[in-house]
Amino acid sequence: MKQRVLFFDLARCVAAVAVIAIHVLAPYRRQLGDIPFNEWFFAISVNSVSRWAVPVFILITGALMLSDTRPFDLKYYVSRRLGKVLIPFVIWSLFYAYLSGWSINGFDAGHAMEVASNGLTHSTYYHLGFFYYFIPLYFVIPFFQWFVRRFDDAALYAITGIWLLTTLLYLLRFDGPWSNQMWLYSGLLPLGYILYQKVPLTRMNTILLFGAGMLSFAVTIYMVTTMSLEADKYSFGRWLSYKTLNTIVAASMVFMVCRYFGEGLSQGANKLVGFISKHSLGIYILHPIFLWPMKEMGWYQGHPAWVIPLWIVISGALSLSCSWLLSQSSKTRWLLP
Repeated sequence: MKQRVLFFDLARCVAAVAVIAIHVLAPYRRQLGDIPFNEWFFAISVNSVSRWAVPVFILITGALMLSDTRPFDLKYYVSRRLGKVLIPFVIWSLFYAYLSGWSINGFDAGHAMEVASNGLTHSTYYHLGFFYYFIPLYFVIPFFQWFVRRFDDAALYAITGIWLLTTLLYLLRFDGPWSNQMWLYSGLLPLGYILYQKVPLTRMNTILLFGAGMLSFAVTIYMVTTMSLEADKYSFGRWLSYKTLNTIVAASMVFMVCRYFGEGLSQGANKLVGFISKHSLGIYILHPIFLWPMKEMGWYQGHPAWVIPLWIVISGALSLSCSWLLSQSSKTRWLLP
């Protein structure tokens, strides 16, 4: 049990940092030709090697939920699983619709109202798009729970293998029924279960996945750079999607490396990682508040090699602190599940 706790804590921690990095570097991505090439290349390289963050969160969910052997309780599932995420999502969507109306020129109530009115189909702020494909996964998790209990490993590997093939087809733009967003995201659930319960935790398996992940990083950086230079503007096709094979391989690598090294941390490191993990969703939800001045006021001038780490620390520390403060009262802790 101890290994499992430390493993998931570490994975959530590194994924939270990677998510912040993706959002911090955003202003640099479309500055090809406007800033020195080495600065632009550094930023898009960080972007290319951080896309695994969101899939890792879903892999963790699959590993946890599909490993649960308790009988399915619909009332508990709706109130404690789905409701715990859905209600805060609605509240924060309204808050960020309000925040979207603010700029350095003041508050635009009309824009905020328009963003809020479109909230059923479009996220009210850039980071909340995650919940539009994460929350629907709660409707397919019971199916996968039933599947892993009813069928043997061969069937599990077969459906996951078919899904992996469709993520490659999607990457290469061979579209069809398999390009459905729900299908492409839902496959991360059984993959997380397989990586946790079925793949032996050996040094060789970890090395092999590490090599595959590094290759995925290299190919992604090359493709994004090449496509952008050819188009003379930031261009990436589907290479930065969360639903493509390259990103899934990278996410699997991070998942496995965290699983392998999760027990080797010092007591102090485990305590810090556990604290950050506990508030990882709070960090995810809150950190754009503290990136708002950076983006609105242009406080990202300088080489991204130091600007990105600086704002990761600033926004990460402030959102972690706010998440902790909100968790101290029963009246507010429900806002950050």
